[in-house]
Amino acid sequence: MKYEKKPRILITSGEPAGIGPDLIVKLAQIDHQIDLTIVGDPEVFIERAKHLSLPLKFHTITDTNISQDSYKPNSLKLIPVKLSVPCSPGKLNKLNAHYVLELLDIASRECLFKNYDAIVTAPIQKSIINDAGINFSGHTEYFAKRCGGMLPVMLLNCSKLRVALVTTHLALRDVPDSITTERVEKTIRIVIDEMKNKFGIKRPRITVCGLNPHAGEGGHLGTEETTVITPVINKFIKKGHAITGPLPADTAFRTYIRENTDVFICMYHDQGLPVLKTLGFGETVNITLGLPIIRTSVDHGTALELAGTGKAECNSLLTSINMADQLARHQLNSTDINNTSKSVNEF
Repeated sequence: MKYEKKPRILITSGEPAGIGPDLIVKLAQIDHQIDLTIVGDPEVFIERAKHLSLPLKFHTITDTNISQDSYKPNSLKLIPVKLSVPCSPGKLNKLNAHYVLELLDIASRECLFKNYDAIVTAPIQKSIINDAGINFSGHTEYFAKRCGGMLPVMLLNCSKLRVALVTTHLALRDVPDSITTERVEKTIRIVIDEMKNKFGIKRPRITVCGLNPHAGEGGHLGTEETTVITPVINKFIKKGHAITGPLPADTAFRTYIRENTDVFICMYHDQGLPVLKTLGFGETVNITLGLPIIRTSVDHGTALELAGTGKAECNSLLTSINMADQLARHQLNSTDINNTSKSVNEF
């Protein structure tokens, strides 16, 4: 199928001391036909290319609305943003925290203004941003705030499993207070809508996990299942949706259930993600649902010990780029997401 319009995708380069710049330099070596533009400091990429002994050229973008050159080998299209202070691979500096957030600000603004069609984010170091005195819990929440305070839903997607989260980056002691009727209902609604709109699944099959061991054991190990989660699920069942639960998380991911589920909804971060990353680490994509922009991300951290060594692998970044391209094509051209163009990995 021939697409009418090619998506324009922004990649934020992440923590400058981490492997984000390595991945960007390696990306420049790969032959592909996806329209990519990097947001970051050109000097960081030049220095990292020297560490990796790889060639690198830039095409600087100063006006996002002007016509841009087509892809050239060993070359990056770049929106330049200057570091606050110079950095070295593997050495964090809290003075660059505002630089990292500026990358996200530029990317979200350009997508909200429709100059670009999707964002792919390289990993950031949340701790160093907080050390700089900035209250920051993660990309997902930050982009939600930039988009007007909407409720975001984190979806992790790999070939064997999809997991969406009711709560994201919260301390475990804070999770139960956040499992409210409103939040669970909104999360399920967003997941259903986005499965239809972004993934072309007309009647998504959803399995919801409980919060407590044994899904509360009939109220003996917690009441969230009986007072919050089950009543919400019953509302969606009455409306004809294919949704089951709440199931105990320790048995919810059995093979039979996975084969009959399009997406699992888990109550907190470490309830479903260990299973997903065991099955698909390196090929998993983090997708933010419920926002007016498309955002995907890698499934790994900054790997400071690998920065500048050449050992960082591009697989997760490439998978995230391919997913962003597919989602954006579907949105731009109203085509089924399964009819995708040739992926980066296939060139």
